[in-house]
Amino acid sequence: MKQSLGLISLLVADYDEAIEFYTQKLGFELVEDSPQGEKRWVVVRPQGAAGTAILLAKASNEQQKQQIGNQCGGRVFLFLNTDDFWRDHKQMQQQGVKFLETPREEAYGTVAVFEDLYGTRWDLLQLN
Repeated sequence: MKQSLGLISLLVADYDEAIEFYTQKLGFELVEDSPQGEKRWVVVRPQGAAGTAILLAKASNEQQKQQIGNQCGGRVFLFLNTDDFWRDHKQMQQQGVKFLETPREEAYGTVAVFEDLYGTRWDLLQLN
């Protein structure tokens, strides 16, 4: 049996502002933006990535709206792996991405926590 993760659903407040953040600030590519009745099927992923992508899912009720930016209880939710930490860190800072800490060297690699436009925590990570 062979399995893989296809999409990770991420709650957002607005499709267009989320698309702008992920494509302009993080340099992701917009894979799909298709109408689905009153909703849209919006998928983004890092440039050139072939694996897991993110489904930007607009919150549709109060409970979902309350979870935007806190889908993981304040912990890091997503990990953006890179082949050049310092290149991406610099570019993201220039785009106004908010880093919550100074980059640090760990036994496993170079890492720094940043937030998306709603406060969802991510690790920017270059593994050794």
